[in-house]
Amino acid sequence: MPALSPTMTAGNIGTWQKKAGDTIAPGDVLVEIETDKAQMDFEFQEDGVLAKILKEAGEKDVAVGNPIAVMVEEGADVAPFESFTLEDAGGEKAAPKEAPKEEAIESSEPPDSGSQTSPSTLDKSASKAEPRSEAPPESQEAESSGGRLQTSLDREPNASPLAKAMALDKGVPLKAIKGTGPNGRITKQDIEKYQAPVGSAPAASGATAAPSYEDIPASSMRKTIANRLVQSMNQNPHYFVSTTLSVTKLLKLRQALNTSADGEYKLSVNDFLVKACAVACKKVPVVNSSWREIGGQTVIRQHNTVDVSVAVATPVGLMTPIVRGVDSLGLQSISAQIKDLGKRARDGKLKPEEYQGGTFTISNMGMNAAVERFTAVINPPQAGILAVGTTRKVAIPAEGEDGTGVEWDDQIVVTGSFDHKVVDGAVGGEWIRELKKVVENPLELML
Repeated sequence: MPALSPTMTAGNIGTWQKKAGDTIAPGDVLVEIETDKAQMDFEFQEDGVLAKILKEAGEKDVAVGNPIAVMVEEGADVAPFESFTLEDAGGEKAAPKEAPKEEAIESSEPPDSGSQTSPSTLDKSASKAEPRSEAPPESQEAESSGGRLQTSLDREPNASPLAKAMALDKGVPLKAIKGTGPNGRITKQDIEKYQAPVGSAPAASGATAAPSYEDIPASSMRKTIANRLVQSMNQNPHYFVSTTLSVTKLLKLRQALNTSADGEYKLSVNDFLVKACAVACKKVPVVNSSWREIGGQTVIRQHNTVDVSVAVATPVGLMTPIVRGVDSLGLQSISAQIKDLGKRARDGKLKPEEYQGGTFTISNMGMNAAVERFTAVINPPQAGILAVGTTRKVAIPAEGEDGTGVEWDDQIVVTGSFDHKVVDGAVGGEWIRELKKVVENPLELML
C-alpha cells in the first residue's frame, strides 16, 4: 500500500484497473485507492506483470506498507504465484491509531510546517497533555462490512421520485424492496405491491411513528474534515468583519470582457473576487500570514506571494484547491485554473500539492440565491477566509433632474473571518476596506 499523501497511514482499496496476468508499463493506473483526502489513481512506475492481487476491491483500512499485490518481471513467472497468499508475503500489520489529520477542505498543510495545527505538532501537544496516571481510552471504530467502496449516491436507493414520495407516506422501507423497473429502479407499482414481513404491526393512521433513521459510516475524508474544523475553532480565536460590496461596475466590466472574448474565456464574479482578495492581501500583508511554532519559537510567517485556496463542493466533502501566485496572474489565467482545479477536485484527481499550502481562502455560496451572508471557519494555519453571499438588487437614492429618485444597485454581502492571534481587529477592518475599494473600482484589477 503506497503513501499517497503526507499524512496517510492507511487506505481503502477501490477498483483494480488491472487483473492477474496483465502487463503494466510506467504510468499505467494499477488501482484506485481512497486516502484520507480523496480517491486517487495509483500509477505504477515500473515495467512488469501483475501476478497476484492480495487485497481485493473494497478492502478497508489497509496500512501503508502492507502487501496488496505481487509484481513479477516476466509473464512466465505468474504461474508460481497462483496460490500465493498474504501470509506468504509476510502477513500484514495493523494500521496506526488514527491521529488528528490535516484537512482536505481548506488548504491543508504538510507535516512539520511549524504550525500548531500541523500533524507533527498536534502529536507532540497531545502527548504533553496526556495524563500519566492512566492509559488513554482506545478509540473504537465500527467494523468494516468488507463491501465495495460506494459513493453517497451509490448508497441512495434507485427509486423514482413518485416511488420515494409514496414510500415516505406509507412508511415503506425502500431498501427492503427489489425494484422491477429499468436497472432495478423501484417504481410506484413496487411500492403498492410491498407487504410488510409477518409479525410487524402496521402503523396506525395518525399515530406517532417510532423515529426512523439510517446510520451512515463516516468516510476517512469526513473524519479528517471534522477533526480539522474542531481544531480550528478551538485553537484560533475567530472574529468576523462584514461589509456590503457594490458590484454593478464589476458586472458591467465582466460582461464587456466576456463579450469581447470570442468564446476564448468566460469570467465569473468569483474570478474577480479571487483577484481582489490577492490585491487586498498585498496591501495588508498581515492577513497573508500564518502562526507557527518553529524550533520552540513562536513566529508569524508573512508570505511574499498570495496563494488563494478556492472552496469547491465535491460529492465526498469540501476541498480547497489552490491557485498559486494570484497576485501576479491575470483574470483569464485565474479563471482557467479555477475551472481546471474545480473539475479535478470533483473527480477526485487532485494531487496533494494542489490542495496543501495556501495563504488565504475564499468560500463563495453566491450561486445559492437563498444565502445572503454566512461566516466561514478559518483554514489553519492561514489567518483569514472570506465568505461570499449571493448578488441581490438594492434600491438606492439617486439625484436626478427631477429631484431625488431611485436607482438599482447590484450588491454582495461578504464576511471576513480572521485569526486574532495574527490579525488585530483594526487590521482586519483595513483589509476589508481595501477589498471593498478594489471591487467597487474594478478597473484597478487590470493594473
